[in-house]
Order: sequence, then C-alpha cells, then structure tokens
Amino acid sequence: MDAPQPPDSPPIRVFVVEDQTKILKNQLRLFESHPEMDIIGTALSGEAALEEVPKLMPDVLLLDLGLPRMSGIDVTREVKARFPQIEILIFTIFDEEDKVLEAVKAGASGYLLKGAPVDKIIEAIKEVRAGGTVIQPNLARRLLRHFRVEPDASPVSSPPSEPAQPTPDALQEPLLKPLSDREREILQLIAKGVSNSEAARLLDLSKATIRTHLEHIYRKLEVTNRVEAVTEGIRKGLISV
Repeated sequence: MDAPQPPDSPPIRVFVVEDQTKILKNQLRLFESHPEMDIIGTALSGEAALEEVPKLMPDVLLLDLGLPRMSGIDVTREVKARFPQIEILIFTIFDEEDKVLEAVKAGASGYLLKGAPVDKIIEAIKEVRAGGTVIQPNLARRLLRHFRVEPDASPVSSPPSEPAQPTPDALQEPLLKPLSDREREILQLIAKGVSNSEAARLLDLSKATIRTHLEHIYRKLEVTNRVEAVTEGIRKGLISV
C-alpha cells in the first residue's frame, strides 16, 4: 500500500461515470474519508461524460464499462484521442475479459471489479495517476496471448508456457539500444500484470526508480505505454510468456 500523500500534495482530481445512481452514491461515499481524492464531477452516461470532461479536465476518469448506448470502450477511445493525458480506470461489475481487453487496447490504464475494497480503489487511482497500470494477472495473460498472434498469422498460437518467438520483421529491427538486464526484468514483471508499487517491492527499488526504468524501456522500444511495451517485448522475443 502506498504511503499517504504529503499534506502539500494536491488531491487527485477524479471524475466518476456510472449509470446506476445507487452504485454511484455508494462509490462517492467511499471517497468521503479520503481527502487525497477530489471527486470533481459525475455522469450517468458516456454522452454526458464527454460533455463534462473537457470542462473539468480530471486527472483520472473512473469509468463504468457497461454503460447504456455509448459503451465504456467508446468513451475510453474518445477521451484518449482528445485528451491523452487523462488516465482512465475501468470499473466493471463482471470479470468481462474480452471487453476489458478492448478497453485497455483503446487506452485504459487498467481495471477493477466493482466491490473492490476502498483501499484497493484508492491505490489503483494513485497508481494510474503516477503513470502505472492496474491489470489483473489473468487479463495480463490474455494480453500476452492476444499479442502473440500477428494480424496475418495463423489463429493458432504457441502454448502460453513457451518463450515468445520474435516475428521475422522484428528480427530485422534491432533495438537502437538494447534493454539492460534490469529493464528486461521489469518488462517481464509488467507482462505478468505487476503494478509499479509491486515491482518496487519485489525488486527492492523505489517507485521513482521503477518509473525511470519504464521511461527508458519506452524510449528504447519506441512505445508510449505499458501495453505497447509488452507487445513489442513479445514481438522482439525479449520476454517469455
């Protein structure tokens, strides 16, 4: 669990999108005792959210996946296209991996199941605000399996336990600067769905050091986020599945 933010640190500005008013009220109640979170607005639909978000510019959008009419996936895609700096954390009542996978591919920084303890929610919001990702290990495995198959490849992929095999194109694309052993170690942890906080604990490093390593990984792989980094790591055979 992250340490409390310093008193002079501004609260994280959160906008909540949830179509069930009862669930929305319960969510808002959870945040009442957490001054490090500032709920700056709410919406009951994706359409309403897209009207309010440009006015309020939250740090984090806590977004229900199963919205009526305009889905959480569509909202994610639209918000990230217009405001890439806004982090999106998907909230879903069911473990709908296919839909969550689509949301992550659309730009969401992760997801939580509704009913998660408030401390877990707060930690997740802090994690994505700091540039991290919140993805459960089972979804991380799905991401790996998904990205092992190139669009023109056979739909049958290698068993998940085998090392990832670089594609022919990737073999002809040497890295401008190879990843260090530590960077590959961190990339492997990312592929397993480990958060920045967990990686810091596992490797006995600070979260700031983990973020610095991630920045180096992104630059070397020429990507902008963790999902793309995992994709490239698999494509180039840098990490094992």
